[in-house]
Amino acid sequence: MIKVTKKILLCFVAAVTLTAGLSAQHIGKEYRLKKVVEVPGRQGIAADKDYFYVSDTRGLYKYDHNWNLVKSRVQTKSDGLFPHPDQANHFGDIDVFEGKIYTGNEKFEYGRGYNIAVSIYDANTLEWIEDIPWSAESGQVEVSGVAVDREKRLVWLSDWVDSRYVYAYSLETKKYYTKMQCRPEPYWCQGIYIADGTMLFSADDGESTYHIPDCIYKADVSEVPYTGLIQGTEVVKENPWSVKLENGKCVTRTGLIAGGAFAKPLTMLREMKDFRRAGEIEGLTIDPVTDDLLVLNNRGTQIILGMSQGPFKEEGYTKEIHEVYIYEKVK
Repeated sequence: MIKVTKKILLCFVAAVTLTAGLSAQHIGKEYRLKKVVEVPGRQGIAADKDYFYVSDTRGLYKYDHNWNLVKSRVQTKSDGLFPHPDQANHFGDIDVFEGKIYTGNEKFEYGRGYNIAVSIYDANTLEWIEDIPWSAESGQVEVSGVAVDREKRLVWLSDWVDSRYVYAYSLETKKYYTKMQCRPEPYWCQGIYIADGTMLFSADDGESTYHIPDCIYKADVSEVPYTGLIQGTEVVKENPWSVKLENGKCVTRTGLIAGGAFAKPLTMLREMKDFRRAGEIEGLTIDPVTDDLLVLNNRGTQIILGMSQGPFKEEGYTKEIHEVYIYEKVK
């Protein structure tokens, strides 16, 4: 009887340990390239204990952990992947949490995003569930990536156009929560991910024309104060980089505005020198089973203001190639 009890207890402890290991991803200090997988999507990567998920500009792809395609959906006239295809034409980086895929959805045209929303999909069926609406009063003008803070139950949005800030929404209220200023700015931020109270940023801050690599940065987000929206007055912007003027004076508006923000320093995690070719880095995630770092990169075409201008024909490219780089944690 005692031996059986001990055996049951050991099995229970082992099961709890395994479950705990799969419940949260952990970020390493150093990584080594292990594998490269070509995929059809060019935007984002997410992972849970059973599947990998890849987003294309207008599509979602689901793979098992051996990289066998299980299911896919692409926006077409017959398949309404986007809930409002007349208002949105672009997915960015994605995340998956509690059986739901979180996507940044918008209409994107040459460096600007419009009609921003967090579109949530069923991870099993890839069917749309609901949207978390964007608060324009936050100051965000584009959504390039989405990351769920599993501990604080916040969903964060990055902004490729103006990467000075990342923006948080509450999963409980579906309302704007706060924004964080990045110091220094990881300009042209493409994707974000959160684990261990740390936010990772993939920044398209290299230069593919000159073969200069992109980078990944990190910041501490273990403490996130609520600021929300308040009634106030602010300057009206003509575009993300200049204010609107009338008779030589700034135009202001009164109404809901961002109630505040906080700032965190960013440090470099790694320079992506081991990409097969410097291109356009996109989304990133941590595999909850292996703690591998997964990073999506595009190569072979010139990108201007987020839009492809065609392949580097002089290098032998005929199309853009999308690849997931898989890095094992060294320490």
